Amino acid sequence: MNKREFVLGSLGAACLAVPKPSLTQSLSKSSDYPNKPIHLIVPSDAGGGTDYAARAVGSKLSDLLGQSIIVDDRPGAAGNIGVEQGARAEPDGYTLLMPITSFPMNPSLYLKLPFDTEKDFVPIVKVCSAPLVLVVNTDVKANTLQELIALAKKNPGMLNYANSGNGTSSHLAGELLKKMADAQIMSINYKGGGAAIVDTVAGRVQMYFSTVPAAFPNIQAGRLKALAVSSTKRVDMLPDVPTADEAGLPGFEVVGWFGIFAPKGTPEAITQKLNVAINTVLQRPDIRAHFAKEGLVTGGGSQEDLRKLLQTDMAKWNKLIKEIGIQPI
Repeated sequence: MNKREFVLGSLGAACLAVPKPSLTQSLSKSSDYPNKPIHLIVPSDAGGGTDYAARAVGSKLSDLLGQSIIVDDRPGAAGNIGVEQGARAEPDGYTLLMPITSFPMNPSLYLKLPFDTEKDFVPIVKVCSAPLVLVVNTDVKANTLQELIALAKKNPGMLNYANSGNGTSSHLAGELLKKMADAQIMSINYKGGGAAIVDTVAGRVQMYFSTVPAAFPNIQAGRLKALAVSSTKRVDMLPDVPTADEAGLPGFEVVGWFGIFAPKGTPEAITQKLNVAINTVLQRPDIRAHFAKEGLVTGGGSQEDLRKLLQTDMAKWNKLIKEIGIQPI
């Protein structure tokens, strides 16, 4: 079997938490779907966070669908190449899209995209969210977020933070911290998270908003200090690390998320059926535990929930990007 093809596993009975329509109703509306494999476009490299989440969910979809899920990695241009291919796909339910976390940010970072982020896609369901953790080098004389802010204010421009690329979650988290704390902290651009972590450990930069799995080994080994997580709830992998809100920045939240979308025009009966099926998978204890071990928070909910999340995040990031002066390209 092709390594990118995952045969769907058993789902079991539908959970009471699954949103309407019911599983039975959904099946009756689209009884002939699917009758061939489904392609799930992931606009990133194999092995990345989006790819991981796509394969975890794809491997557990059940006899309800009865077909293979082919995870199709198409990286490039901050995810825009794969997203464009998803937008242009036939709206028949056999090509779906799971964008990377820059999906709601890119409309504010690019002067012109070859797709409309809101209008060219039908939301299906939020799969999971990916909080960040603020880590600092062990030589930094701060053990809490408030101590870090005080240090930055006492020494304007002395501290710097790594970001994994212009307009990424780590970049915008750093800029939001600066804005809310009213502190002067320099931003250092990197081409990815790996180099950013290495240089933070080495002390070439003082801090970094990292994904939890990437930072976790260094936190455990005492090579980095974790000061706060970027979500409004604590992360299972780091139960003793407070949220930024708890640590003194009320309202601070920067959380990337992965959701599944279909091309505009996909029949409602199909998108409803997919919503019910994926929600059922997301209720599985093994999936929830699998995600938690990777620092991910399991999602779920209605199609409208995902639509509202996309709209809210697009507005939030557009406002911040304009305020900090990132020029669209």
